[in-house]
Amino acid sequence: MIPSILPTYNRAPLSFVSGEGAWLTEADGRRFLDFGAGIAVNALGHAHPALVAALTEQAGKLWHVSNLYQIPQQQALADRLVAESFADTVFFTNSGTESCELAVKMARKYWHDAGQPERTDIITFEGSFHGRSSAGIAAAGSEKMTKGFGPLLPGFVHLPWGDHDALRAAAAQETVGAILIEPVQGEGGIRPLPDQYLKGLRDLCDEHGLLLILDEVQCGMGRTGRLFAHEWAGVAPDIMMVAKGIGGGFPLGAVLATERAASGMTAGTHGSTYGGNPLGCAVGCAVMEHVADPAFLAEVRRKSALLRQGLEGLVAAHPQVFEGVRGAGLMLGLKCRAPNTDVLQAGYDVQLITVPAADNVIRLLPPLTLTDEDIAEALSRLEAAARQVETRRETA
Repeated sequence: MIPSILPTYNRAPLSFVSGEGAWLTEADGRRFLDFGAGIAVNALGHAHPALVAALTEQAGKLWHVSNLYQIPQQQALADRLVAESFADTVFFTNSGTESCELAVKMARKYWHDAGQPERTDIITFEGSFHGRSSAGIAAAGSEKMTKGFGPLLPGFVHLPWGDHDALRAAAAQETVGAILIEPVQGEGGIRPLPDQYLKGLRDLCDEHGLLLILDEVQCGMGRTGRLFAHEWAGVAPDIMMVAKGIGGGFPLGAVLATERAASGMTAGTHGSTYGGNPLGCAVGCAVMEHVADPAFLAEVRRKSALLRQGLEGLVAAHPQVFEGVRGAGLMLGLKCRAPNTDVLQAGYDVQLITVPAADNVIRLLPPLTLTDEDIAEALSRLEAAARQVETRRETA
């Protein structure tokens, strides 16, 4: 029998019915500590009172009118994002995937209108993930993402991670117009881009007149302890993709850009039926009130240091299970020696949620609002999960 839901996910046998803060309640009553946060989406945790209030208030007034009209909530959120970032302008989407589509279009339209339509190529990197649309999978380029979906959208130059010589050679090509990269790879295994490398990318783009596109869908919105991850390097992109945490659980995304980079996107060049709707933008405004607060970000940095210290101790105590800790802020990864799927399952057994990634890593992406007590409990449950993995390996 064909399932009523397309079977594109390998779902865990868990059904959550409610949540509060960093905790989820399963249908059978068990409480799970959520260190996945919907894959870095629930930045303020579950059922945050401010988000519930914003959504409820707006739902009682107006849900949708379309972008044929002015949307005050959209304007307010755009103004706040511009004020808090490098950007001059914002376009709202419903997801990171949609943001990728626009970022690619924006870069290519820029060069077309600049009189250099041959500059369609965009440099991307091994291990990247930019969504599952035609542009997103073509940008990533891996066999896992692209097999069976040809012909692929052309115009992407795929480079190995960290190959400086290949990067310099590719950037000098006359057909290249942009570089697209995640400041911290998420799906690729929580691989942060060193600050000096990101500065070098900015310099390289300036040297060759390229646009720098940053994908901050997973690492943005306070997750690294700054509002946006690139701020640590002291550089600014030309175009940036945002989603996940910006809606705190409500579907919302955005593309932020400089006036120059966005100059080709005039009336009729792009659109979205639902993008920037009153409901989503009302929630987004409420999220920004928290994640853009310097005191809130300072707490993210403090809590991330506390969690990382505990994880380093965990790795030292269980060298047959874990190899190391990587990441930034509250976007952390445990590089595993045991199969990461074993660690993931052991986590479920002790009622702790983590998220798998490439390179045999499990991701720890808790709500940014987690407490010190949540951190201590997570470390305790990871300890129990590691012991369980060790016992199973010994008896196998």
